[in-house]
This record gives sequence, C-alpha cells and structure tokens, in this order.
Amino acid sequence: MNGIDPRGPRFGAALTSVVLVVVLVTGSGWLALAQAVVFAITALDLRLGPYALLYRALVAPRLGPPAELEAPEPPRFAQLVGMVFTVAATIGYLAGAPVAGAVFAGAALFAAFLNAAFGFCLGCRMYLVIRRLAPR
Repeated sequence: MNGIDPRGPRFGAALTSVVLVVVLVTGSGWLALAQAVVFAITALDLRLGPYALLYRALVAPRLGPPAELEAPEPPRFAQLVGMVFTVAATIGYLAGAPVAGAVFAGAALFAAFLNAAFGFCLGCRMYLVIRRLAPR
C-alpha cells in the first residue's frame, strides 16, 4: 500500500471550506458544481485532484516529510461522500430549492471544516465503520 501525506487532504479541506462558504453566501449552484467536480476528480485519483496538485506544488516543498503516511482509501471515500453532498447542493440551488442547496452545502462545509481545523475526517471515519461492519 502506498500511503499519502495526511497534510494534503487537510489542505484540500481548507480550500473546500472556503469554496463552500462562498457557495453558502452567494447561493451559487455553479460554484457548488465546480466543487463537486473537484471532489469527483480527487475521488478517482487523490494525486490528480486540483487541490492536491496545489498542495504538492506550493505547500509540500516548504514542509518537511510527514511524520507518518495514511492509507489512501479513507480519504478517497471521503471525497466521494463530499461529491454526493455537493451534487445534491448543486441540484437544490439550480432547481430553485435554495434551502435544500444550503442544507447540503452546509453539511459538506461542516465535514470539510472538521478536517481542515481539527484533522478529523468524517468521511474517513465513515469508511472505517463501514469496513468494520461489512461482511468479509
């Protein structure tokens, strides 16, 4: 298993938080859609996500190596969950249901902020619980 630098997803969560705050303030379904696309790309390959590319180009070179690496599967699942919520937010905003859009965008913001501020990845925890409960 190839591990990933856990600071990368936290950096991505910080940028995601900023984007989602703007979505909530403006009610922009198109910006929510853009964030959903970022989540989708990153869920497919963590290395190719736009925020991961920024992290590797601008932030990682200024930091030392991470103290430890983390498995890529939980963050990939978290990106998938984020995509589902931001797609739902997009649909809400673009279909004329701004309250629904705001609820889904707010839920995604809550999860992203937890990761960015406290290093607590809600989607990663969901992944681990599902793996534990799933039959083998």
